[in-house]
Amino acid sequence: MTQSKNRAPEAATPWTSGPTRYARIAQSPYFERAMEHIDPDCAAVAVYNHMYQLLHYGDPVAEYWALIEGVTLWDVANERQVEISGPDARRFVQMLVPRDMNQCQVQQCKYVFITNANGGIIADPVLLRLADDRFWISTADADVHLWCQGLAANAGMDVTITRPDVAPVQIQGPKAKEVMVEVFGSSILDLGYYRLTETEYDGLELVVSRTGWSTEVGYEVYVADASANNNANAHRWWDIVMAAGESLGIRPIAPNHVRRIEAGILAHGCDISERTNPFEVDMGYAWMVDLDQPDDFIGKTALRTIRDAGPTRRLVGVDLSGPDMGTFTDGRMPAPLPVLVDGTEIGLVTSACWSPRLDRNIGYAMVPIEHAELGSTYQVAHPVLGTLDAIAVPKPHWDPERTTPKV
Repeated sequence: MTQSKNRAPEAATPWTSGPTRYARIAQSPYFERAMEHIDPDCAAVAVYNHMYQLLHYGDPVAEYWALIEGVTLWDVANERQVEISGPDARRFVQMLVPRDMNQCQVQQCKYVFITNANGGIIADPVLLRLADDRFWISTADADVHLWCQGLAANAGMDVTITRPDVAPVQIQGPKAKEVMVEVFGSSILDLGYYRLTETEYDGLELVVSRTGWSTEVGYEVYVADASANNNANAHRWWDIVMAAGESLGIRPIAPNHVRRIEAGILAHGCDISERTNPFEVDMGYAWMVDLDQPDDFIGKTALRTIRDAGPTRRLVGVDLSGPDMGTFTDGRMPAPLPVLVDGTEIGLVTSACWSPRLDRNIGYAMVPIEHAELGSTYQVAHPVLGTLDAIAVPKPHWDPERTTPKV
């Protein structure tokens, strides 16, 4: 049958803002389920870690309130798992990260930096230790599997590097525990903060960790064989969670940048990159770099030099003047914003947004160390709002002791 040249092709699931869908970009196993909940006139989609990701479903401010007041479900399958297994798995992981992996127990998770030879941050994943000789690196950005494969080729270690067919969702918010109890029973409450368990539900093989990208109470659930049989397992798990949370008003949302900026959660590619070293981050993460451990790791020499000399710049918290700067995912901050002192550009605002509950603009800026003291003042050049005043403030902006997710 000949198709008329004027006939439009059958439309895929619509979105208003974002890239055109095509076969070279991966699609989350949960994506079609998530798209059932979007407002097609307002939702925004981007590409992150080689995969389509919803930036928001239509109203990122409503998603923020749902996260901090109720319970939310996130498709975070763009977090790709790199599995490192074999007799030398721990030695290999130690080569990758500055934290002392002798302190990482089986069924424990660790937030880690992966550093290059210059001490730059290639990625900041959550590392999961599933067994003595089996680890997952759950990385939201950067081709860490290629880094690992390249290192393994010449490391002389007995390790295997794979990317298993698993896909995580996050269940986040003050009512997250109630949803988890509805699915798994009250025993799930025994799972400690940054701990994991391997379990199953109705034939689905799952890894459950007490982690999340919100610093609210939360869990991350990794579904095995997620993309097999046309994403059947992923779809089943999505439906199970939605049913379990229906009476609690569960709402699918995108990873919420307003909440993560409040919380001091870093976004790779924005706040940190391979051009950033851990000492510049200054998030109270002294334990992230152990230069006194006996084992070596990539970047150890460079980081020792940086530590001894002192960093030349620092990521600071900032409060900014002016009207609502948006939610970071709504297009109102398409690029880092220049930071100026006396008319001279000295740094960049890396992330910024309007915090609804703090009732002000907040963010993070990378500035020279001589301008990083609390109370330092700057001007910030915004392409639409003009020149904004900014002041260096303690970080994170909310819950500085990070007590909320540990409840």
